[in-house]
Amino acid sequence: MDKFTTPRNSYMEFDKIYFWTATINNWQKLLLPDSFKDVIIDSLNYLSKKNLIDVYGFVIMPNHIHLLWRMNEMNGKETPKASLLKFTAHQFKSMLTPAELSKFRVNAVNKKYEFWQRDPLAIEVYTPEVVYQKLDYIHRNPIAKNWNLASEPSQYKYSSACYYEENNQQFDFLKHIGEQL
Repeated sequence: MDKFTTPRNSYMEFDKIYFWTATINNWQKLLLPDSFKDVIIDSLNYLSKKNLIDVYGFVIMPNHIHLLWRMNEMNGKETPKASLLKFTAHQFKSMLTPAELSKFRVNAVNKKYEFWQRDPLAIEVYTPEVVYQKLDYIHRNPIAKNWNLASEPSQYKYSSACYYEENNQQFDFLKHIGEQL
């Protein structure tokens, strides 16, 4: 098995804080355009305003997202993480040309396209040390050599780094992790 097929722990309980990673199918860079990142921001805003989730940190990378978050309650019959993945997938589908869509085609009974890998990674964070380690990892992701999306974490727009480093409240859904520890 390789990084595309190895199953990961994706189970999450309510009222616990998790470091969570969701990856675009086959690591394709679907999230490179800002318009696709904005779909994720809109979904996080919606779920947060309904008090279904609390988001303490995030970064949206070209082919994956990392969240430090907590699910609070069901969104009707589905979990908030399922709602996030489902809503964003429907939006992505409407934004792509037929040629672009073909890269996400799957042979499945219940769907024609799959944008998110089926196994998002969920790691419960138990201690403040681990929480801050994961938050630091999230914020440093865009400046990693293999990405080089910014020279400083706070310069990358689609991240919570500016919220923590400069108290910039550009994302209404963000809550400070220090208030939870």
